[in-house]
Amino acid sequence: MADSLKNRLRFYRERVKSGRIREIWRQAMWIYNYAKRYHRAMIFYTLLGMAGSLVGLLTSMVSRDLVDIITGHRTGELIRTFSIMIGLAVGNIVVSQITGYVSARISMRVDAEIKQDIFSKILVTDWESLTAYHTGDLLTRWSSDASAISNGVLGFVPNLVINMFRFFSALYVVLYHDPSFAIFALLGIPFSLVMSRRLLNRMQSNNQRSAQMAARMSGFNQETFSNIQTIKAFGLVKLYVARLRQLQDDYINMRLEFSRMSMATSVILGFVGLLVSYSSYGWGIYRVWSGAITYGSMTMFLALSGTLTGAVNSLAGIVPSAISLTTSAGRLMDILEMPQEDYSGTERAEQFIEAHRTEGISLEVDAVDYSYKTGTQVFSGASFTARPHEIIGLVGPSGEGKTTMLRLLLALVQPHAGTVTLRGADGETLPLTPAARSAFAYVPQGNTMFSGTIAENMRTVCPDATDDEIRDALRLACALDFVDKLPDGIDSAVKERGGGFSEGQAQRLSIARALLRRSPILLLDEASSALDVATERRVLRSIMADEYPRVCIVTTHRPTVLTMCTRVYQIRDKRLTLLSGDEVEQLIREF
Repeated sequence: MADSLKNRLRFYRERVKSGRIREIWRQAMWIYNYAKRYHRAMIFYTLLGMAGSLVGLLTSMVSRDLVDIITGHRTGELIRTFSIMIGLAVGNIVVSQITGYVSARISMRVDAEIKQDIFSKILVTDWESLTAYHTGDLLTRWSSDASAISNGVLGFVPNLVINMFRFFSALYVVLYHDPSFAIFALLGIPFSLVMSRRLLNRMQSNNQRSAQMAARMSGFNQETFSNIQTIKAFGLVKLYVARLRQLQDDYINMRLEFSRMSMATSVILGFVGLLVSYSSYGWGIYRVWSGAITYGSMTMFLALSGTLTGAVNSLAGIVPSAISLTTSAGRLMDILEMPQEDYSGTERAEQFIEAHRTEGISLEVDAVDYSYKTGTQVFSGASFTARPHEIIGLVGPSGEGKTTMLRLLLALVQPHAGTVTLRGADGETLPLTPAARSAFAYVPQGNTMFSGTIAENMRTVCPDATDDEIRDALRLACALDFVDKLPDGIDSAVKERGGGFSEGQAQRLSIARALLRRSPILLLDEASSALDVATERRVLRSIMADEYPRVCIVTTHRPTVLTMCTRVYQIRDKRLTLLSGDEVEQLIREF
């Protein structure tokens, strides 16, 4: 006994030292911050649960009276007692249904609120930190873990109170009428606690492994469905089916391992429950034969014995549920506690952009240093300037930093030294932060169209745009010619990832969407790579012929674009080097 106590004390001491208990407490407080917003509804749910327990207790007592009335042939009391029994049964049904409705209502509202909150915070999380997570993992945390929290909000404190009330109220009635029955009713409690503790230890490990496996499955499915064309083209169907089967086998084996543990625990608890029940039966029969209690009292004691055992098992099950809950909370907190983007200057940025929209805004990059988190340096003292009505070309080998420079301009990543500044014609400046992103329109590499219609895609960046304004943007991007040939025009459907359109058409639609935003600075990241040379030049000429005072910054590998640029900067030795006219001509010849 002493050794066992020492082992338990050593276990908890190690847990405290490792910080695990402190971490569980922090996760519990995070859950509490969501749960407290619904404290009135949770109190109402708890009171309903307690009322249901009270109705069950009264039903057991009335059942006792009914049995005693029948065995005692007291027919005068039969109808009244039977009526009370029916009334309690109806009341139990009503309370049960109301409790279920309140539970579902709270869970759905908490689920929606948590997912909205997490969704919005993920979108403003530091981009570079967020890229450490696979999109499948993010999706699993956002959906499964958030739902686990919402379902668990009602599974801890309210159910803890309800089951404690059920246990102590039933125990009081047993002790009041015949304390000897309490001994048999409580026999199974130590076994339940011991077995639940064993299950708890296994559950902690299982929850983490299950979450990791779910994230792997989600990531695999997401990547597979996004790359079906590539899988087909390389004849990889059998390979990917085999990979899915392996992932499924790993997941099934993990779940079965835990299920075997749970099954063994349930079997043991079931035998203990049978032992308690039959012991209670035996003792009840003895007490009836000895004349100490009536048949009705024995019936009530047996029912309350099951209530006590059930309440204890429910209380023991709350602890593993709480561990599962805190595991999900911890996975969400990993995401939500990453650095967040600063939008505190949004109002000033909007005022600055609006004040200088007519004459345009210049962009100044001054002595910028930037390194990846891996330590690889991309820029050291990089500088350039871009003014309204200019096309600035950024060239260089793949992987040298062209796209990274655009991310710096969009404030997706922050320079480690130097500044990126917006400047108005009157000399007023605005430091570039996430709050100033409305100054930019961006067309990234690849297909970035959303499912919906062409008009809906356009209005994602300008919700109030009229049909005529959408058509003007399409005309600027040289896309109106093929859109007008579609049966539904701008209301034609766009499938997932631009499906239904060629890569060149999808790129022109993306450019039109960026132009519709009418931002002072347009960033084109290899945005015309899928266009033929003639169309590419026509699009750029159209953009620059527009009277809107726009800066256009283009990253490209194609020399035909360079002849249209006001200035061309080459990424060289981690700097931006301005190329002379002769150097640009040589670059074109060497392409």
